[in-house]
Amino acid sequence: MKIRLGIPKGSLQDATIALFARAGFNIYANGRSYFPSIDDAEIECMLIRAQEMARYVEHGFLDAGLTGRDWVIESGLEVQPVCDLVYAKQSRSKVRWVLAVPEDSKYQKPEDLGG
Repeated sequence: MKIRLGIPKGSLQDATIALFARAGFNIYANGRSYFPSIDDAEIECMLIRAQEMARYVEHGFLDAGLTGRDWVIESGLEVQPVCDLVYAKQSRSKVRWVLAVPEDSKYQKPEDLGG
């Protein structure tokens, strides 16, 4: 079974792909596809608007997704933040992001995604 991971589409897409590259994962997104490839056979990626990420996770369409804490709070949906990631889009200013999973997910901390 593959982990279905939501990558934020739009202004944070490139910064997110770069973040994964620094962690040793290469994500390849072409211009029109919503399904970028990744060099890990156990992960499936999908590009989703950050504002909609919590909905996709809460409804089980994705196992995890990267989105802003503000979007999670604003959505009012039941997802479990796993960790805060600090990275920025174009500028050097920091932005706080969270990795969120459904409350009943077997993934409760970043280490659970290992292997």
